[in-house]
Amino acid sequence: MKPVRTVARTLLSTIFVVSGARAVANPEAHVERAKRVTDRVAPLLQGVHEGIPTDTQSLVRLHGATQLLGGLMLATGHFTRPAAALLAGTLVPTTIAGHPFWDHPDPAERRTHQIHFMKNLGLMGGLLLAAADTEGRPGLGWRTSHAVGDGRRRVRRAVRSARRDARIAVRSAAAARKLPG
Repeated sequence: MKPVRTVARTLLSTIFVVSGARAVANPEAHVERAKRVTDRVAPLLQGVHEGIPTDTQSLVRLHGATQLLGGLMLATGHFTRPAAALLAGTLVPTTIAGHPFWDHPDPAERRTHQIHFMKNLGLMGGLLLAAADTEGRPGLGWRTSHAVGDGRRRVRRAVRSARRDARIAVRSAAAARKLPG
């Protein structure tokens, strides 16, 4: 199953590596479409920290760098679950800014954007699966619940053993008192 996962993650990450690299190299091509989202996000970012860039071109470049880094991490198998979750998060503004099919009156253009919108939803589904994939190893929830269960069993065994040892000690003491001398 490992080769399938490796190929699937590499294929899934390709779009993010390519589009991220393009956005970093040439953010101007995306500025007009991104403005719909960045104009709403910029005031929130200013409230978080003053050093964060809020101009559209810088945000597009930052978004592209995030996609590029996340795509490379996913493709190379390093931190795949966080990388997939990060990429799924970057798809939200990309989809809203890039494919607002509801704003297009022309039926052909609307259909084209609707197809791309649904394609991005499909990519998000694949990324969510990759983010949840534990590669056949038990997840943190399973390991925690089993550790608790194992701990309880050990405690029960220790209590039973202590009771048995106490009964043996009581009987031994009673038998020792009956011995002469």
